[in-house]
Formats: sequence, structure tokens, C-alpha cells
Amino acid sequence: MTNFRIEELSPKTILAVNKMSLKPGQEEFLAPVSYGLASAVVDPRTFWQRAVLEGDRVVAFISANFDPEAVREEFRSVLWRINVEADEQDRGIGRFAIEQMLDEAHRRGFDYVNVMYEPGETGPEPFFQAMGFEPIGETEYGEVIAQARLTPYQPQRIL
Repeated sequence: MTNFRIEELSPKTILAVNKMSLKPGQEEFLAPVSYGLASAVVDPRTFWQRAVLEGDRVVAFISANFDPEAVREEFRSVLWRINVEADEQDRGIGRFAIEQMLDEAHRRGFDYVNVMYEPGETGPEPFFQAMGFEPIGETEYGEVIAQARLTPYQPQRIL
């Protein structure tokens, strides 16, 4: 069994994230990594970015935002980006990253996470559906808005 772990971004992991590759056809569905990294300056308290490592190798990047005061409801709990290294796809890394992000949303008291994506033959829709995201609408740009529902968070009581 492979062991993945998730870490906050560091100078070392950011360099590796920026060098990640995509499979042919995937680039049209993903904004540049630097765009996702730059958006962290918006509010570091709500923006969540992580690298997924296997051993000491970065194999994926994921970012989300958890802001209960966001003006647009679809942006209050939202997965902004997931990128798994091209040669590492189909090994459960994306599933691991999404599960970690959903756990973080749950810890922060959210009962859903949204994702927006462009539909397309080589796009991410089958992956998101397999992870429990169901379409709930569309953006003004024609992107699908999908949502994964979580059970409401209940803090653990220490007896």
C-alpha cells in the first residue's frame, strides 16, 4: 500500500508544484499553477493549499477556500484546484487529496464543498462525480458548479 501525506506549501514544495505536468488535453481544463498560488494572498486564513507527497516527492497539489463570509455562496466552501502529476494519475492520489480537503471543510464547520469545472471529453467531471460531487448549477461562463454534501460537523466532546 502506498502512503501519501499532505503538507502545507513550503519553498521546496512550491517549486515542485510549479514543475508538475499534465496529460495531453488536460491543460485546457486547468488554470496556470501560478494563478492558484497567487490567489493565496487574498486571505491566508481562509485559503487552504497543500502539496501531496509520496516519500519526498510532490505528486499533487490541491487548493480550496473556506470563507463563510464570501459574498457569493458558491465561493464560501470551494475547491479551486487539484492537479495530480501526469505520470502519477490513476493511483488514488486525487482521491486522497479530495478526502483531505473534505475533512478540512468538515473541521471548519461546512456541510458542503463546491467545485467549478468546464465540461469536456477529457475534463474532470467523471472524477468529481466519483468523489460525490453532483451538478447544482452553472456559472455565467458556462462552467458546471458541482457540490459534495457533508454531514454537519460535530466537535468531539472529551469526557
